[in-house]
Amino acid sequence: MNTRPLAIALAGLLALAVAMGIGRFAFTPLLPMMLHDGLVDLPGASWLATANYLGYWLGAMACAVQPALWRRRGRAPLAHTTVVRVGLVATVLLTLLMALPLPALWAPARFLAGMASAFVFVYVSGWCLARLAALGAPALAGIIYVGPGLGISVSGLAATAMVSQGVHATTGWAVFALLAALLTAIAWPQLRGAVAAPAASDIHDAAPPRGTITAFTLAYGLAGFGYIVTATFLPVIARQALPGSVWLDLFWPLFGFGVALGALITVRLPPRIDRRHLLMACYAMQAAGVLLSVWLPTRAGFAFGSLLLGLPFTAITLFAMQEARRLQPHGTSALIGLLTAAYGLGQIAGPPMVAWLLTRTASAAEGFALALQTAAAALLAGLVIYGVLARRQPLSAA
Repeated sequence: MNTRPLAIALAGLLALAVAMGIGRFAFTPLLPMMLHDGLVDLPGASWLATANYLGYWLGAMACAVQPALWRRRGRAPLAHTTVVRVGLVATVLLTLLMALPLPALWAPARFLAGMASAFVFVYVSGWCLARLAALGAPALAGIIYVGPGLGISVSGLAATAMVSQGVHATTGWAVFALLAALLTAIAWPQLRGAVAAPAASDIHDAAPPRGTITAFTLAYGLAGFGYIVTATFLPVIARQALPGSVWLDLFWPLFGFGVALGALITVRLPPRIDRRHLLMACYAMQAAGVLLSVWLPTRAGFAFGSLLLGLPFTAITLFAMQEARRLQPHGTSALIGLLTAAYGLGQIAGPPMVAWLLTRTASAAEGFALALQTAAAALLAGLVIYGVLARRQPLSAA
């Protein structure tokens, strides 16, 4: 059994690179190619994105209730690493399915890919956080969340190269399926070993005050709504604002670079800092990144906006997961599932809102601007909720 903390963190990194960077977000850099090839239109793309986010939400809900259902039947829940392995294989196959000329199957494929992503995210997070804490290396958790940024950057740069060569979108999906299979094969040998029980120092006797979990879950869900418009439509929005610019296909990889860099920065942050304060700073940074696309639709605006959106992206996830482990050290995976479901629900609301605004505004630019402003407002609302929670329950009193 592998007991090396770095190997565990790297296995988590690769699993999230596949599940999130490819299974979730390969659609974003490939969307302009699909639009160019006439495979989808913008409203159709919005509903494909929604299918993926709906699957993610239902998968997260299943993760939240699965342990209780197994216990009710008198059986032990499935091993975390078993669920992760099945989810990774499913991601590879469902990504490959998008390469087939069967448009009727694309929405179901995106839906199931979303479910697989949720299972991998929840269970690899729970497994890695518990194993690293038990091995005395909780700071390495930040490495895990480099995975989505790595997947986003690699898939974005690959899409840029394919666009320059005139590659068809279906070939792009096949290439990403091959990449997912390669990363899965590398991570596979490390994905074994049981989840360790929480250390005594992680456990406090007092339950969180009434409403704390609900408010915390709501604030985290607002982050899902706040980033999703940009994360789904950034290449399309940039093309409308800067037609013909050589930078168009680089904003998305720049977002991914910010995601990876932000996750690495978290490794250096002292554990004594209140995670709710860090979450407030992250929400403010993402809101600024979203609004830059509206207020400064230039090359510099999109570049800085992409970085500001990406830097706190997985940092928000890490800090929320750490706070979940503090609030509920027993059954953390169930709370992570609940949080992920709330996040997924926020994501589901984003693309339909964009589709609705696009049909009711004078231009696509106006519709996207209203959607981005609404998203930024949601992030600021989440910031306020964390501030209230931190004020009412200081960390020293927890």
